[in-house]
Amino acid sequence: MVIIKSADFITSAVRKEQYPELNLPEVAFVGRSNVGKSTAINSITNRRKLARTSSTPGRTRLVNFFGINDKMVLVDLPGYGYAKISKTEKAKWGKIIEDYINKSENLKRFVLLVDSRHKPTEDDLVMLNYMRHFGKEIVVVGTKLDKLKRNDRKKNEKIIRETLDLRENEKLILYSSVTKENIQDVIDEIFKEL
Repeated sequence: MVIIKSADFITSAVRKEQYPELNLPEVAFVGRSNVGKSTAINSITNRRKLARTSSTPGRTRLVNFFGINDKMVLVDLPGYGYAKISKTEKAKWGKIIEDYINKSENLKRFVLLVDSRHKPTEDDLVMLNYMRHFGKEIVVVGTKLDKLKRNDRKKNEKIIRETLDLRENEKLILYSSVTKENIQDVIDEIFKEL
């Protein structure tokens, strides 16, 4: 069982020269705008204000680095798929995400966050296939489990698994940042063997 004893904001960046040179394993959080990436970071670290959250989609516009237990780094990437921004802004965010994924020498694992209430979007599938290209471990985390009726959980889990065509080695965990249901499973899976 992984226990998070410390979690600290390190820095924000838009390009490689600004990335911290810590030489520690990195876990990248990726997902659509407003899927709950920053909330998930706050929830798993048990620090309510570590990552800035907002009900306004597209709040995270930089690559944010957080130190975990002084031996690993959690990386919050900008969200994708937000319809109310210009094509220029979308392209800029896409480039920030792509640059980080292509240039990080310490990236060990991707965590793709999807809303467990809904079928994953085409953007989610495109991002997952892009991540697969790099041969890193992938964990899919379904957020907002508390908003899902108990009798819909298995059905939605199956829809997510089938829509994303998850492979045997790609784990799916549905969890709630509100009730903390399955939170330890998420922590253990994303930080295992780092």
